Amino acid sequence: MAPTTENPAGHKPGAHQTLLLVATRKGAWLYYGDKSRQTWRTDGPHFLGHIINHLLLDPRDGRTLLAAAKTGHLGPTIFRSTDFGRNWQEAARPPAFAPVADGSGRAVDHTFWLTPGHADEPGVWYAGTSPQGLFRSEDGGVNWVPFSVINDDPQYREWMGSVQDGTPDGPKMHSIIVDPRDPAHLYLAMSGGGVHESADGGRSFAPLVEGMEVVEGFEPSNIAFHDPHCVRLCPSHPDRLYQQNHCGIYRLDRPADRWQRIGKNMPAAVGDIGFPLVVHPRDADTAWVFPMDGSSVWPRTSPGGKPAVYATRNGGETWQRLDAGLPASQAWWTVKRQAMAADRHDPVGLYFGTTSGELWMSRDEGGQWEPLANHLPEIYAVESAELA
Repeated sequence: MAPTTENPAGHKPGAHQTLLLVATRKGAWLYYGDKSRQTWRTDGPHFLGHIINHLLLDPRDGRTLLAAAKTGHLGPTIFRSTDFGRNWQEAARPPAFAPVADGSGRAVDHTFWLTPGHADEPGVWYAGTSPQGLFRSEDGGVNWVPFSVINDDPQYREWMGSVQDGTPDGPKMHSIIVDPRDPAHLYLAMSGGGVHESADGGRSFAPLVEGMEVVEGFEPSNIAFHDPHCVRLCPSHPDRLYQQNHCGIYRLDRPADRWQRIGKNMPAAVGDIGFPLVVHPRDADTAWVFPMDGSSVWPRTSPGGKPAVYATRNGGETWQRLDAGLPASQAWWTVKRQAMAADRHDPVGLYFGTTSGELWMSRDEGGQWEPLANHLPEIYAVESAELA
């Protein structure tokens, strides 16, 4: 890979470039790759010092960027740019729970997940927050309102639990998925609180947790104990979902409603615990995961300090270790649930960012890895886009 060069904010992208959007504990960076992904230009930092949980380009217009931010003075908010970061505007009405007269309402700590709406609904976006909440914008991210009954439904509030019941950095709503065939068909996941589906545009949701395991000693029938880390829908076969869970790797082929634990086919010494999972854009049998040490006290590091991506090319029947170019030992980092992405090239390019601030890439579907950037803040999310 040719060395990256600094580029002032406001870089004017060219056609067919690959754009990587990197969100970190201390700001965001954009990386522009040429058509062959051999050379990259760096644009950033944006929002230096602010927590950026997610950064996405709207695939429907190819120019609107949304950044989910938590700033030191302004609190949780969302920023919007239509000129690739030359200028950012704060949302006029960021996601916020409806007030409750007796003061018992919840407050958004941060927006964790952003999802563009259906291709037939330009301007529609969904946001998942911590604590768990679902919000929708119909004007490209300028104004956000609570969406569906899920935020205040008593049963769902029980399944969401309290802030103390969630992940160490707060309970989260994530993996908001819009069926590309039907804008009213939605999936979402909560850590904790399980996977849920709506077939009526969010007017109602139902749990989708059959077959999923929970931590030993807890009751699987209690939805609150389910902790999905990342759910992905296969764009080439929208009836297939993959899931990286607190308790394994799963696959679900609709209309079935029982998840199959395909992670049991992973090497026993590595296990099937991790955060991220990405799917192939054209082959529903191919997916990649990044396992971590989930034993005993959950170190959340690469197993044995030897990081590796694992790939399946047959829907989870077998897995292949892909570590060429990655550190062979003493690499005690991991990859968060939003920090791994795939582009749409052939062969597919894979990218992941680490908790120690390294950005890695592969041009050949994981066959060979090389660093794209080092010394960034802790990386929270990596997304890819192809510029038209």
